[in-house]
Amino acid sequence: MSDSPVPSAPPAPEVAASVFGEGLPGAERYVARLASDGVTRGLIGPREVPRLWERHVLNSAAVAEAVPEGARVVDVGSGAGLPGIPLALARPDLRMTLVEPMARRVEFLEEVVGELGAAWRVVRGRAEERSVVTAVGPVDVVTARAVAALPRLVGWCRGLLRPGAQLVALVGARALEELPALLPDLEAAGMRDVHPRAVGAGLGEAATTVVVMTRGRS
Repeated sequence: MSDSPVPSAPPAPEVAASVFGEGLPGAERYVARLASDGVTRGLIGPREVPRLWERHVLNSAAVAEAVPEGARVVDVGSGAGLPGIPLALARPDLRMTLVEPMARRVEFLEEVVGELGAAWRVVRGRAEERSVVTAVGPVDVVTARAVAALPRLVGWCRGLLRPGAQLVALVGARALEELPALLPDLEAAGMRDVHPRAVGAGLGEAATTVVVMTRGRS
């Protein structure tokens, strides 16, 4: 086992204050958790620590631009809480549920929620499980970050995506390139108005693109 010290948490960049407002102290505590327990528990690679703010936390908070006010949001495959926790810290108007199947990640999420004194819920399980759908209840928006290819993700989340609900997925450049070819499969799965949306334009390296789609009535 390596005895290399865990890198310390990076300081918050200036832009974080405008993104998180009164939630900034919570975001700083969350980043400190990711840089320490997140690394030692294998949720975050040690090389990611110097760029936790730009690549992970601000990048996740940018999703807020694509989420309606007061929405009931479920973050599926939440892992270390990305994008759900930064999104909820940036948008206290949202009602957030974090869904994650792995016990060690669920334990981490529950500890973070408790430490931050947040009202967010943590549900252990997979998005496609009936017990999870029942536990989560009505949803306006489903978020996901690099969980699976979009058609598979839609299939997993189908039970959560009631007609009119939106899926907002943080995806990489390759998924964006493949999106036109995936449209027939996504539409066959009942999704409508599938489109990419740039978010976080003022966040420098944290700017990203999400794919937004809405579950149709059929």
